[in-house]
Amino acid sequence: MFSRLMRPQSALRAASAIPKRRALHVVPQLTYQSQFNDNGVEGLLSNDAFDWSWNQYQSLMVEKLNLMTQDTPDAELKPYELMFKYSRHAEMASVFNHASMAHNNHFFFNCLSPVQTQIPADFEKDINDTCSSVESLKLDFLATANAMFGPGFVWLGKNLEREGLMHIFCTYNAGSPYPATYARRQSVDMATHNRDAPLGNQYAGSMGAHSANQRSLAPGAVDVHPILCVNTWEHVWLMDYGVAGKAEYLERWWNRINWEVVHDNFRAVNARKRSGTSRERTLDFTR
Repeated sequence: MFSRLMRPQSALRAASAIPKRRALHVVPQLTYQSQFNDNGVEGLLSNDAFDWSWNQYQSLMVEKLNLMTQDTPDAELKPYELMFKYSRHAEMASVFNHASMAHNNHFFFNCLSPVQTQIPADFEKDINDTCSSVESLKLDFLATANAMFGPGFVWLGKNLEREGLMHIFCTYNAGSPYPATYARRQSVDMATHNRDAPLGNQYAGSMGAHSANQRSLAPGAVDVHPILCVNTWEHVWLMDYGVAGKAEYLERWWNRINWEVVHDNFRAVNARKRSGTSRERTLDFTR
């Protein structure tokens, strides 16, 4: 599979080769784009692995979206808008999948730093108050991600309905983490899912004062919004870590989280709750 790997310069040329008339969807520039292009994500992803999983993969998602939406009203919509629009339309699954993957992959890379960062003091207090400790959050999150069998994303989300409650949950394939798109969360491992149980978002774990009640929450009905995610698709980590290296990848990922960005996401969710915003939307950074 990796024999077709393109070098960074080739990937950038491929991205720019998309015809201009289709270039309404574009690959976003990451905060540390130039550093990542030159050095990869130091301590996490090599140059080739970063180029493969961001420059090339994100370019593919964008190119596919441009091809599928050109000369239609959808060409003007951002990936997250397409994701919401088509989450309940099976006939538009391809548009949804590419839009959702473009969003999820950007969310993951947007939360990365080239160096280890400190958790802001007030946010660390929130984590300690709701998760008992940062170490407890780390252990539960990485255990969930390492046990996830199949490609997808593992998320940390804040519950807008119950103060002081955070959830760790999985979305498989291109599933979306947002409540409004729960029909396409693809959040169930069908190898282990009870066929008689309701579909919807199945939480891997809850933290906070109400965690004992989390199993009684109606799937798909809980207003949980993501603030952090890790990409568990094999194309991200296999090149650098090998078939048995997922746990090492996850451990190294934790040390490259940009906690300032996660804190900003957390505050944005809180601000949305205080303002009483009823229209569901994502953290609006994805083009």
